[in-house]
Amino acid sequence: MDKKLKETILNPILKGNPITVLVLGICSALAVTVQLKGALVMALSVIVVTGVSSLICSLLRNTIPNRVRIIVQLVVVAMMVILVDQILKAGEATYAIDKQLSVYIGLIITNCIVMGRIEAFALGNKPIPSLLDGIANGLGYGLILVVVAFFRELLGSGTLFGFQVLPAGYIPNNLVILPPFALILLGCIIWVHRAIDKDLQEK
Repeated sequence: MDKKLKETILNPILKGNPITVLVLGICSALAVTVQLKGALVMALSVIVVTGVSSLICSLLRNTIPNRVRIIVQLVVVAMMVILVDQILKAGEATYAIDKQLSVYIGLIITNCIVMGRIEAFALGNKPIPSLLDGIANGLGYGLILVVVAFFRELLGSGTLFGFQVLPAGYIPNNLVILPPFALILLGCIIWVHRAIDKDLQEK
């Protein structure tokens, strides 16, 4: 695999994670991580929206007038978000999750990761690298969501994907399911990431 393409795929997942390094997408990371199932659906939704939106904007990059590029980007992202939301509503297995996520699926439109990758990468690169960059950034975002949701559901409810995994006598910790704990957990993940990667540490 080409070195530059490999870096495009791996960097957003590991070293340049959009949440732990750029601190983007924090609001949804706090709001939708009470249950692992909801976090996983949100992660997959962002992966699809970011990847396909980047692909479309890359294909259109030479035809979009500079003065209206933000409007075009918003239209493309909004179209993808509406499509994903309608698919979730149509699915028998996903309808309940869509109701649980409420407005947060719609708020993917305002997610800085989606617009940021279009502006920073897709408008200056070819379609396939742009698609891979969008998917990789969505994966990096989704990875953190799943990690946070894993600990919040496990410690807050004693379950994973709704199935009881801790002993029946376990008393759920109500603090864990509150947004402040998600922020603390997210802070710990960022701290660990920066402790491992010396390049991210302030001199």
